[in-house]
Amino acid sequence: MLPITAPPPWLTRIGVFDLETTGVDVEYDRIVTAHVGVIDADGHEFAWRDWLADPGIEIPAGATAVHGISTAHARSAGRPAHEVVGEVTSALRSLLSQSVPVVAYNASYDFSLLAHEAARHGIAPLADPWPVIDPLVIDKAYDRYRPGKRTLAVVAAHYEVGLDGAHDAAADAVAAGRVALALARRYRLPVSPGELHTNQIGWARAQAASLTEYFIGIGRLDPDERIDGTWPVRTAKPASS
Repeated sequence: MLPITAPPPWLTRIGVFDLETTGVDVEYDRIVTAHVGVIDADGHEFAWRDWLADPGIEIPAGATAVHGISTAHARSAGRPAHEVVGEVTSALRSLLSQSVPVVAYNASYDFSLLAHEAARHGIAPLADPWPVIDPLVIDKAYDRYRPGKRTLAVVAAHYEVGLDGAHDAAADAVAAGRVALALARRYRLPVSPGELHTNQIGWARAQAASLTEYFIGIGRLDPDERIDGTWPVRTAKPASS
């Protein structure tokens, strides 16, 4: 069993956010499904919304194999991408404006892709979302030398959090929120979400630098290449449709 500590008081109500997409390129790829919800200190979700978008491009077979949404289904049942992007952005902006922390696993992926989508559709992006909680960054910071993968499924299992239906936006979002709660009980996290947010900026940068050094050492990156450690949003440039 994991040791239990009292979680910070701001974890009594946290937002959860996840995207399933056409691929892993935050500048080019598009949103297919999205989930934004709110969970309590026990990990129960009491408010939520789901979206299915027509991304406007073909969904590669590899992406469909991950999340189960085909191009044909997205086109027939999905809503226009600009509407979905606007509503997801608005839902997150509403939570953040109330200082409700939003949990996203590997947040720099989801928030960066959403920012690029917003720019693509002429929507004001979440340029500097705050406060954000990223269980991936926190787990790496507090348990740096644990061997093995750090996918959501693996980390959820490590912290004894159930994950049914991985790569479903709703399931992943809620599981990430519950992992954040487990981390707060396992470790003494900062007492304010703002302090934790600031810490994660530095941790993410250091983690990217360490991974860059490792990849250069094994020949996966050239010596002049660098992994972007900007968190929680990598720079969003205007994108063409």
